[in-house]
Amino acid sequence: MTDLQSIASAFRIEGTVSGIAPLGNGLINDTFKVTTTGDSPDYVLQRINDAVFPDVEMLQGNIEAVTSHIRKKLSAAGEGDLDRKVLRFIPLKDSPKTFFYDGKKYWRLSVFIRDAFTYETVNPEYSFCAGKAFGNFEAMLSDMKEEIGEVIPNFHNIEFRLWQLALAVKANKAGRLGPHAHELHEILEDIDAHGVEMCRGEQLFREGKLPKRICHCDTKVNNMLFDSEGNVLCVIDLDTVMPSFVFSDYGDFLRTGASTLPEDDPDIDAVDFRMDIFEAFTRGYIEGTASFLTPVEKENLPYAACLFPFMQAVRFFADYLDGDLYYKTKYPEHNLVRTRNQLKLFHSALAKEEEMRKYILSL
Repeated sequence: MTDLQSIASAFRIEGTVSGIAPLGNGLINDTFKVTTTGDSPDYVLQRINDAVFPDVEMLQGNIEAVTSHIRKKLSAAGEGDLDRKVLRFIPLKDSPKTFFYDGKKYWRLSVFIRDAFTYETVNPEYSFCAGKAFGNFEAMLSDMKEEIGEVIPNFHNIEFRLWQLALAVKANKAGRLGPHAHELHEILEDIDAHGVEMCRGEQLFREGKLPKRICHCDTKVNNMLFDSEGNVLCVIDLDTVMPSFVFSDYGDFLRTGASTLPEDDPDIDAVDFRMDIFEAFTRGYIEGTASFLTPVEKENLPYAACLFPFMQAVRFFADYLDGDLYYKTKYPEHNLVRTRNQLKLFHSALAKEEEMRKYILSL
């Protein structure tokens, strides 16, 4: 059994630990709240999932670089109470490193942000807050000189994902792609018909027209902390922060936030792209990124809204053909249902691309 007390004591904690208890229900890392006595801060102790993030040194280096840069920006702007507005990770007692290896697992410790809340609800109000918060997050990092690494290489590279699908089709490991699997061949034809256009971002990058930014790459509404008055305190869950196109933060939020149904709902006919969520998130995002967003980035935001459900459909379908090796499934057709769902969302967004473009121009 893991001795959490001795792990916590490896870090430069202020005060005396009075208790350690599970915190939250995250899917990637095991998380605990470390309570201390007196006026000392409480802490969050996390086991880092090195199966998902094998280069822990890079992971924590990225996070330290980003949080340090944001902290300096906030301090220069005269902001107070910085430990509530940007995460602070605690170094070890005998090293400047902010992670500890106990011989089997990796751990990190950060200051617990008191009286802070997350929300699971996606509505126009919170979508606007999310757009502005993630836009501000990118803006604060837009002048960061320190380079950070790709913790998950090719994470949002659609050309790479289409290559993975091509390999899955060729291997047909699960034997699902037979001559009579008409629907599967129709899905492949659909993906193939839009593949070249969906690689627009990578093409623009090769042409030198599209920059890579430091992006969050996991823009969910519950990855922000709010205070008791409903104001955004800070962006959290920084494991996936890495260089990417702004399309990653913009399109990935809308893929989940603007869909009428969860990504694995089998009621495909009811899947639709919500323009009210699109408009609210976009309004906040355009405000947050006003200081740096280029015309090419801005004019391709509707493309990003289409790209991410398309990319997720490609990933689900490749995994289905591989025999469900990557995504957890609850029944044999689960990944196929997800594929149908995301393709429907893609086509719904695609049909509204001109409407999206007009709305962005109106801003």
